[in-house]
Amino acid sequence: MVVGIVGLGLMGGSLGLALKGVGEVGKIVGYDHNDQHCKTALEHDLVDAIVTWDELKKSDVIFLAIPVEGIIKALGDLEGVDDKSTIIDLGSTKAKIVENIPPKIRKNVVAAHPMTGTEKFGPEAAVANLYRDKIVVLCNIDESGERQKIIARTLFEAIGMRVVTMDAKEHDRHAAYISHLPHAISYALANAVLAQEDSKNILILAAGGFKDMSRLAKSSPVMWEEIFKQNRENLLMAMDHFEDELKTCRKLINESDWEGVKRWMQEAKKLHEIL
Repeated sequence: MVVGIVGLGLMGGSLGLALKGVGEVGKIVGYDHNDQHCKTALEHDLVDAIVTWDELKKSDVIFLAIPVEGIIKALGDLEGVDDKSTIIDLGSTKAKIVENIPPKIRKNVVAAHPMTGTEKFGPEAAVANLYRDKIVVLCNIDESGERQKIIARTLFEAIGMRVVTMDAKEHDRHAAYISHLPHAISYALANAVLAQEDSKNILILAAGGFKDMSRLAKSSPVMWEEIFKQNRENLLMAMDHFEDELKTCRKLINESDWEGVKRWMQEAKKLHEIL
């Protein structure tokens, strides 16, 4: 089959590399509005060819590895695809995408979110094993066609992913806690340090803990602005819960309740028993 990838950054480029070894895939073509991304994708062998939008629409499978608003626009532009075509979006939020799929192509579309990524972006950041041993969430899968369900599962499993299914709104609520809130915290931590008069000397002392916590602040602000906007209500709820926990810690420290601080931290350690 011919696979088309819209968006040749980290996610799309890494997908191209991962699909190179999949037997069901014959040719991988790419489309990106950024000419430099197209050039780099060819240089790094992320895709076999760069095509026009009309040529891309003829692909057997089309992956949309672009921001959510771009995905919604692209879905509108794909209304004329063949009934057998499979369109798989990789958006980080799902409810708005699912709500905006044109009825004419609803069976064609599989709404997916691969739970993977790095703080890097652009085609230069693409790596072949980005998807391996990671989870991909398929949302509202009952609304997709049988052929499309099979193709999506087959390709994701072929690149080493574990498939789970979930309602789109439920997905967005969970993603706010385990993905979107950590990014907000990382940006906040970076800004808190940079706001200090002696930030350069503070950073000289930065060790592994700070680097781990602030790593996500390297992520693309353009992409994360849109994610925060799309999942605003869920993210604000997650922030409220996080602030409650921070207030608890602050209160315990303020009252010199060190036994309470230890119990609070021991409770948090239970998370890694689950993970």
